[in-house]
Amino acid sequence: MLNRRHFVGLAAIAAPSLLLARAQAADWPAKPVKIVVPFTPGGSTDITARLVGNRLQEVWGQSVVVENKPGAGGNIAADMVAHSDADGYTIFIVGPGMATNPFLYPSLSYDPVKDFEPVTLLITQPNLMCVPNSSPARSVQEFIAFCNNNRGKVTYASSGNGTTLHLSGELFKRLAKVEMIHIPYRGGAPAINDLIPGRVDVIFDNMPSILSHVQAGHCARWR
Repeated sequence: MLNRRHFVGLAAIAAPSLLLARAQAADWPAKPVKIVVPFTPGGSTDITARLVGNRLQEVWGQSVVVENKPGAGGNIAADMVAHSDADGYTIFIVGPGMATNPFLYPSLSYDPVKDFEPVTLLITQPNLMCVPNSSPARSVQEFIAFCNNNRGKVTYASSGNGTTLHLSGELFKRLAKVEMIHIPYRGGAPAINDLIPGRVDVIFDNMPSILSHVQAGHCARWR
């Protein structure tokens, strides 16, 4: 039996470590396993969880349920998992927030190191810089010029504080020496929903959640 709570970081395959636990206790899993996602449905973390969950369900012969607990940059989900039964039936899929949140929030209701046991790196993925089709910019250089001509007005969307979308936006601001206002959402999907009609000016989104919109012509992208 797994004797601690687990989180799965975004980036390879979760099955080997979890199968080891099954070998240690032949009756595990004897009931459905829950995968907790700290963002809304439709984002890259949610997509990853459902793909992995379907495969684990086949391997284990046991139901795997994905539960979305968005909010506070992943802290709501982390708190729930940290205070759940330490029986191995709750898996947490996380992004960089597990490392960055202690520096972004004055206090946390959980300890990112002591309350979780890492299982494996699950996936790595690039981010795409995307703008709505209504954007006057058609290249990175034109977007930088757009920012400089509209100081204090340009916005970028993210799936929450401390996420790769947020950090990519801040890195872009630093490297391009531009001003942009951060608009955090409870997940990538609602952020994209505001990007497409032009309610925000740009997003630096994970490829799995934004690519289909780019291919469908809903927005323009620069990698």
